[in-house]
Amino acid sequence: MRATSAAKTSGRRQAKDRQQEVLFDRELEDLPAELRWREWMLRVEAVIFASVEPVSRETLARVIGKDCSIDLLIDDLSEELSSRPYELVSVAGGWQHRSRSAYADAIRASMAPTRGGAAALSEFEAMVLMAVGYFQPVARGELSKIFGKEVSRDTIAALRSAGFLASGPRSPTPGAPYTYVTTRHFLSAFGMETLRDLPNIEALEDAGLLSRQVLQQAAATDLENEASEDE
Repeated sequence: MRATSAAKTSGRRQAKDRQQEVLFDRELEDLPAELRWREWMLRVEAVIFASVEPVSRETLARVIGKDCSIDLLIDDLSEELSSRPYELVSVAGGWQHRSRSAYADAIRASMAPTRGGAAALSEFEAMVLMAVGYFQPVARGELSKIFGKEVSRDTIAALRSAGFLASGPRSPTPGAPYTYVTTRHFLSAFGMETLRDLPNIEALEDAGLLSRQVLQQAAATDLENEASEDE
């Protein structure tokens, strides 16, 4: 009985969603071209404003005409917001409203609760997160070798809880430990569109913060150990 009831509820919900989709006018063909464009702009801005995460191109396409250019709409919205203390930014494969950096001090001084942004991290947690960003997928043991001290399970758990890390594929090294990768939330929280926007790793190496050489040596050692075990 419960399964039948759940199926009926799901069916009614799907039918309602289909009905709303039919009733929603995306094309706005009854409006003059100028007013139609303006309405599409407002729809896109409303969707982005209401969302707590970056809004993808596919999501925005649901509320505008099929032949409408999302990129041109975003360009017009960005121009309209040029005199405002916030802007539209491209992050994590979508768009999001962000306050301009010039007003960061005013926002902090107000102590008003804000939405989104990065969770407070310790300096070491931030460095571990950055290392995962560069070397992913990477196991906890490999991270420990990069920093020359143990990266604890608690550190990884804190970064996972904040939504910055997710499990990656099993490592091919002995024991097949879990590896970790960054998430879409990581990109969004730090204002990046893709991982290519990470700071230049050479500069971090010059500052002694990260070392690709250490990781490469560690990986080579693990492969040697694996080969020895096979023998």
